[in-house]
Amino acid sequence: MIRAVAFDVMDTLLSDPFRAALEAATGLSLQQLMTRRDPEVYPAFERGEISESLYWEHHAELGVEVDPAAFHAVRRAGTRWLPGMEHLLAELDGVVLRVGASNYPVWIEELIEGPLAGRLDRVLASCHLGARKPDHAFYDRLLARLGLPAASVAFVDDREVNVVAAREVGMASHLVAGEGLSAAVGVRRYLADLGVPIAREAAADLS
Repeated sequence: MIRAVAFDVMDTLLSDPFRAALEAATGLSLQQLMTRRDPEVYPAFERGEISESLYWEHHAELGVEVDPAAFHAVRRAGTRWLPGMEHLLAELDGVVLRVGASNYPVWIEELIEGPLAGRLDRVLASCHLGARKPDHAFYDRLLARLGLPAASVAFVDDREVNVVAAREVGMASHLVAGEGLSAAVGVRRYLADLGVPIAREAAADLS
């Protein structure tokens, strides 16, 4: 029996404005930034191994000027619910444990106090767990924190590599697909097929 559903947060429940925010903060395209920066620095930030100030200092060391205030302004303005997802979580309230399971740095705390408040029962991000998807340690630590076996947790994510890894540790998992409302409808149908007591066909209610 499914007792919890673990949802990726960014680009699954909420839009992820990170790329646009980083471009606004630096004046460079994401492609230009990717050719300059150490690819291991942001994952280390997401795992909670370095602070936000050290993350920005890394850019300065590369000669990239950063305006953190501009970054956060664009990030906050661009963070919004994806179609149907907020309503779906509301319907799952009291039905299963609703868990946020995201690769995200300390900014997750702001989301917990903001749009995710009252919509998720637990939020365990990479910065809390010290591991990132698709590393199996992320899922193992998530399950340990929840105190649940893998077979009782369903996992929902927009990246196939993360979904595959969740299956490898024994979790039922679903790859979010489709544009707009169809993505939420697909998640609903998947959960209903797993036996979660939620109406399988209720697309109109998700709008």
